[in-house]
Amino acid sequence: MFYRRAGIRHTRYQDERQLFPLGFDRGLIIAVIVILLAAPFIFDRLYVSGYLLPWLIWTSAALGLNLLMGWSGQIHLGYGAVMGIGAYGSVHLVRLGVPLEIAMIAGGLLSATIGTMFGGAALRMKGIYLAMATLAMQYVVDFVISHSSVISGGSLATLQVPPVSFLGIPLQGDLPTYYLAFGVCFVITLFMLNVRRTSFGRALAALREKDYAAQILGISTFRYKLLAFWVSSFIGGVVGSVLAVTYLRAISPDQFHIELSIQILAMIIVGGLGSVLGPFFGTALILFAPILLNNLLGAAAGTFGWSLPIDLRAHLPLMAYGALVIGFLLYEPLGLAKIYANFRNYLLVWPFRHAQR
Repeated sequence: MFYRRAGIRHTRYQDERQLFPLGFDRGLIIAVIVILLAAPFIFDRLYVSGYLLPWLIWTSAALGLNLLMGWSGQIHLGYGAVMGIGAYGSVHLVRLGVPLEIAMIAGGLLSATIGTMFGGAALRMKGIYLAMATLAMQYVVDFVISHSSVISGGSLATLQVPPVSFLGIPLQGDLPTYYLAFGVCFVITLFMLNVRRTSFGRALAALREKDYAAQILGISTFRYKLLAFWVSSFIGGVVGSVLAVTYLRAISPDQFHIELSIQILAMIIVGGLGSVLGPFFGTALILFAPILLNNLLGAAAGTFGWSLPIDLRAHLPLMAYGALVIGFLLYEPLGLAKIYANFRNYLLVWPFRHAQR
């Protein structure tokens, strides 16, 4: 079997501490990276710009939120506002002639600063109270962006993204924008894979389990809670700037409302909290399941000659999509990543009955 551990004898700690100690895992990761790198030359332009590009961008955002909710256990219902701050900050900077590389970092720092200010509520609140504090952040930022002509030009105004370059490469056409989104997603994923092996990641895990027990063990809850909000908000700000530059090309206040925050929250819950692989699965399900179900319903209606009212046909895919999400959560509350892990653990010991723990 591909996942068989027989014959693997580590003689160095470095070998045991690899991110992917099994050869099949390493081969699978390399194959996925190669396919994503070659996607613009293999798949049709519609699939690359309409499916793969938003999948990479929203996965990057879900990874940033998962650091805060999955790793440190802090609830955040205003991540769409965090992305909006980074998007507007970076777009205004590039309109002033600032290079995109600096504008992206500055947008991330702006989001991290404002996000940490609201994240300070985590020092005195937890659970539903912290959720309400971050939800207040969402509405406050929405109001400020919508009613400030200096930032957005008004609630109905649209801010165009000027032609930009990244490291001297003009971001014109689908190829450069796709590879920028892929590069950002790759860097964030690599960071998330390694963060749990650091003292920062272990401190976040201790906060997630019992913050007062972590305080007794000498972990500063004040420092690490604020640091978790800072890092997560910085990632959200950078992803917001990438979203504006590579996908939207023009931003308006209605693109960063509470619906975006709920959508990203659903991605990490369905995919699996505290997992790096989960946001990839959850984002794919949240983005593509409604489209797939709508196409299947249309094909079935045409094949069997069903005459469905327009309203019913519009809402049936959404109902099926909601039932699908609920079914996944009922079957495995830890998300799609845990389903994949269960299948992988089964292969590790097949044909024996005892799964690896």
